[in-house]
Order: sequence, then structure tokens, then C-alpha cells
Amino acid sequence: MHPVQKAASLGMGLLSGALATLLFRRMWKLAAGEDDSPDAEDLDRDLTEILVAAAVQGALFGLIKAIVHRASAKTFRRRAIRSGHSA
Repeated sequence: MHPVQKAASLGMGLLSGALATLLFRRMWKLAAGEDDSPDAEDLDRDLTEILVAAAVQGALFGLIKAIVHRASAKTFRRRAIRSGHSA
């Protein structure tokens, strides 16, 4: 992987994490009507609620990460092809 691509990938990873966090908070607020999602250490919350929140959060993070990294890879490939370098 080219150094520029590595740096861009790191930045895109941070961006995708921030985007996923924002989306999860909004989704949780709409779905549960609560500002904060359950924390695994919160013994006042039901285990099912904690597990559902963790599963939704994990799926959302994975989905956003895959979308962002795929778009980044396609962009680098297009630029490499245009400049005459191998992708």
C-alpha cells in the first residue's frame, strides 16, 4: 500500500468511526427515546437491551467502515489508472 493511501486510510477510518458513532446515537435516540445507549457496566439496564445495543452498534460500525474504505479504494484505483500506475 502506498504511504499516501495508508495515511488516507487512517483518516477515513477515523472519519467512519465518527460518522458511525453519530448515526448510532441518533438511531438509539429514535428507537429507544433515550439520549444514552446502555453501557455494559450499567447494572440497572437489562442484559437484552445491552446486547441489542451492542449488536446494532457493531453492525453499523462495520457497515460504515466497509462503505468508506470501499469508496477510498475505488478512488485510489481510479487515480492510479489515470496516472498510468498499477492499482
